[in-house]
Formats: sequence, C-alpha cells, structure tokens
Amino acid sequence: MTVKDWRQLLGPLRVDFLWMDAACVLLGWGAAAWGYGQVNLWLVFLTFLGALAAHISVNAFNEYFDFRSGLDQRSGRTPFSGGSGTLQQRPELERWALAVAVAMLAATAAIGLFLVHLQGWELIPIGVIGLFVIVAYTPWMTRNPVLALLGCGFGFGILMINGTNFALTGGFTWTAFTASMIEFFQGNALLMLNQFPDVAADRAVGRRNLPILIGRKKSSYVYALFLLAIYVSAVVGVWIGPLPWPALLVFLNLPFALRAARGAIRNAEDTHRLMPTLADNVILT
Repeated sequence: MTVKDWRQLLGPLRVDFLWMDAACVLLGWGAAAWGYGQVNLWLVFLTFLGALAAHISVNAFNEYFDFRSGLDQRSGRTPFSGGSGTLQQRPELERWALAVAVAMLAATAAIGLFLVHLQGWELIPIGVIGLFVIVAYTPWMTRNPVLALLGCGFGFGILMINGTNFALTGGFTWTAFTASMIEFFQGNALLMLNQFPDVAADRAVGRRNLPILIGRKKSSYVYALFLLAIYVSAVVGVWIGPLPWPALLVFLNLPFALRAARGAIRNAEDTHRLMPTLADNVILT
C-alpha cells in the first residue's frame, strides 16, 4: 500500500484532532495526582486508550453519517470543518468508516468494563452516557440546538475528565469537576466556531445549531462568553478551593482568547477572513 492509501484509510479517524484526548486525560490525571498523590501509570495509559478509542469512534461515525446524508458533499472543506474529505474521494471506503466506528465503540466499552471491574460500578453511568453520545451525536444531537451547543464540552469535559479521575482513583472529586468545567466551556467554544463555515450545508440536511438559529454574528458573542467562562471557572475554582493556585496559569493564553473573540465578532459573516480566527481557536484549545 502507498502512503496515500494509508492516509485515506486513516482519514475517517481525523488523526489531527485526536490530541484533545491527551489534553483531557492529562487534566483528569492532574486532578487525580493533586488529590491522591501517585497514581498507577498503567491505568493512565489504559484510560488514554479508552478515550482515544471513543474519539476515533465518534469521528468515524460522523464521517459515515455525514457522507450518507450528503452533508460533506455540500460543505466547503476547511482545515477545521467539513470532514476529512476521504469518503468523497473514495466512496468505497464508506463501509470501512462504519467498521472503524463500531470496532472503536466496542473497544471503548471493553476498556470501560475493565475499569469498572477495577474501580467500581459508579463509573457505569459515565460509560453508558459516553457510549450514547458517541452513537447519537451526529444523527440526533446535532438536530437539537441545546445538545449541539453543549455536546462537545460535555463529552470531552464532564465525561472524559471526571471519568479519567475516577478510573485512576476510584472516586469523584470537586477538583476534577472544576477542571472539567474549564474544558466544558473550551470544548463548546471550539466546536461552535467550527460550525460557522458550514451553516448553509448544515441547514440543508436538517441540523439545528446556534449559528443556524440565531445567525453567526449573534453566535460570535456567545462564543466570546464561552471563552470568558473558561477564566471565570479557573478563578472561582482557585478562590473556593478545589483548584490549586497554579491553575491560574491558564491566563497565559488569554491573548489568544482575546484575539479569537475579537476575530470571531469582526469576521463572523466572512468565512475567508474567519480562517485565522479558526486557527487561533485551535491554538487556544
């Protein structure tokens, strides 16, 4: 097989976006280490594999469902939206994308069950909700404005970070929850801004997200509020106690947040001029 063939096989995985799993697992690991001291590094690795499998599954399901609905054919692809383009170039890989999605879903469930065996049944609700989000996100959640707005932050923030903390310690903590709120707002901001270039295509296939309902200009102010909430969460977390004071180092990326918010508000209606802001959005995350 050529390098091009391998790239096309890996296309539905959307490898470029999988770094988010490392970021979220590191936050969960940090919360566990802060509260409990040393943690089992093999459990960290296993938890990361579970998070990685979950993310690959939702990506591959998204590629499959968006190809079946015709969305990706309607979208103008950017580095941040519109899918990988793999199935448009190689339609015969449709079943491959579905097979990857199902296999990674099964791997996620298997790792989750093993962690439940090790740490306790309390992890089951997070696992069940997580599996539901993976399967339901593209065909159902994207058609509900509230779920489309909050689903990304809920999955990567609330579920992944608190799930990681429990998988490593066998318990839930306010430190992990507060850290997860920072990623909750960041994840929602990331996805919402990435929806801006696809408004027309999303509307055509029945999606109902905030930029479709209220327009991109008004949504840009919601985006700015999400970014503000990141820093408010950190300050409140340190002030009331769950987060240690070095969590305020999050303010080091404030210049990227200000530039992203300003760019989103100024260029909300101009997809071409919005591209640098979409890049700042990723850098900030």
